[in-house]
Amino acid sequence: MAGKRPAAKVTYYRLEEVAKHNSKKDAWLVIHGRVYNITGFLGEHPGGEKVLMEQVGRDATQGFEAAGHSADAREMLAQFCLGELQPGERGAPQP
Repeated sequence: MAGKRPAAKVTYYRLEEVAKHNSKKDAWLVIHGRVYNITGFLGEHPGGEKVLMEQVGRDATQGFEAAGHSADAREMLAQFCLGELQPGERGAPQP
C-alpha cells in the first residue's frame, strides 16, 4: 500500500440540519449532494446576496445549474464545502 493515501473522513449532514442554517449570519446550502457554508460569500456573489438567500437552508442544485455557472465558479465551491448529505437524503423532499 505504499504511496496510497488514506481515505479522507467525510462529515455527513441531514437536510434537517442544513435547514437550520438559513440566515445572513449563518447560510448553508446543498449542491449536488455536498453541503456548503456560504456565509462569508454572500456579499461577494456576482449575482447579489438576494439570489443566494433564496436558496439557503435547502438543496440549491437546481437553481445553481439553471444559472449556468462557469467552471471557475464550480471550482470555487470547494473552499466552502463542509461535507456531504447523508446518502439516503440525496434527492429527498425538502424539510
